[in-house]
Amino acid sequence: MPLDVIVVMDPIAQIKIAKDTTFAMLLEAQRRGHRLHYVRPGGLFLRDGVATATVAPLGVRDDKPGWFTLGEFAPLAFGPGQVVLMRKDPPVDAEYIYDTQVLGIAQLAGAQIVNDPQGLRDYNEKLAAQLFPQCCPPTLVSRDAAQLKAFAAEHGQVVLKPLDGMGGRSIFRSGQGDPNLNVILETLTDGGRHLAMAQRFIPDISAGDKRILLIDGVPVDYCLARIPQGDEFRGNLAAGGRGEGRPLSERDRWIAAQVGPEMKRRGMRFVGLDVIGDYLTEVNVTSPTCARELDAQYGLNICGLLFDAIEAGQAA
Repeated sequence: MPLDVIVVMDPIAQIKIAKDTTFAMLLEAQRRGHRLHYVRPGGLFLRDGVATATVAPLGVRDDKPGWFTLGEFAPLAFGPGQVVLMRKDPPVDAEYIYDTQVLGIAQLAGAQIVNDPQGLRDYNEKLAAQLFPQCCPPTLVSRDAAQLKAFAAEHGQVVLKPLDGMGGRSIFRSGQGDPNLNVILETLTDGGRHLAMAQRFIPDISAGDKRILLIDGVPVDYCLARIPQGDEFRGNLAAGGRGEGRPLSERDRWIAAQVGPEMKRRGMRFVGLDVIGDYLTEVNVTSPTCARELDAQYGLNICGLLFDAIEAGQAA
């Protein structure tokens, strides 16, 4: 039965369709005969307790000169027979949290939300990995610059990052003896007002930061290793990393088996794990990517697997 698929995303006119996983989801939903609706940015609202969105009918095609068409915008109340793809990129700021609260009311009205709004609020993508410390490198999260500096001295080389970034922004490699360490810590913690994360530097980053995709807690059989280029230590594609597909290793599957059941339990239908070497570093739940790259390299249809799961859930 056709569903109404409602997408909450960043402006569709600004995406890069060759690597945009949300776009791949929309192509798959349209291929299956579902009706697509695009939420105008900032278009979620409540009217007398009813969760509603300002939406336009959406058509998509895999064509760079013109990849989407929109109809007229109008209000649409959330309810049964709808699937909402919540795919806004971080930061998870106050406005993002408010949107998840509106979607929580939409969920109570019968709409299926991917990913679960409560889980999106609960799982900071950096901190969520710390629910699985057996999978992670040595890590410290603190506002205290002295603690963070001592951690760097203990481990020699560390990676320092804010809790609300994405795409490799504001990530530093530093360590004992670095004359810039004090100012890095001062900047990241805003003089002790913000939490920052320090993790032991993993030399295996030279072989890539692997993105493992989970659908209802089950890993796709291949990951995308995002390999740093030139003098860059970050593998993020947004930071210039090169994407190279690889089969999952035994360790990758072990990590997925540690994380996957909890993600499924909490309604995190589509999740991206970041793994460097043998270590989990992040659990991405807001807008995980890399499906298009893996589809292209291995002839997969990852969003087809996702919509198989969505449709099965809708029928249940």
